[in-house]
Amino acid sequence: MFAFPRSCARPSAARREIDAAGDDVGTVLRSLAAAHPATETQLFGENGDLNRYVNVYLNDEDVRVLGGLDTAVGAGDVLVILPAMAGGAR
Repeated sequence: MFAFPRSCARPSAARREIDAAGDDVGTVLRSLAAAHPATETQLFGENGDLNRYVNVYLNDEDVRVLGGLDTAVGAGDVLVILPAMAGGAR
């Protein structure tokens, strides 16, 4: 399942959670992108890697430190997608 916070553009404006299938993070994210094509450029860079401007968490752990797109996903796991935040006051 994907959880989308209010600050993140969602593939379905009415839903904050979406079910998706796959054995690893990359397959699950590509499944989401196939079902909701507008998310593909938000999730993936030109080379197919995870876009550097998006953070993906598997059960509250950043997938970049786990195993990236190859991180295994099981039944009951939750992926949270957040836009990267930057900036601040000078």
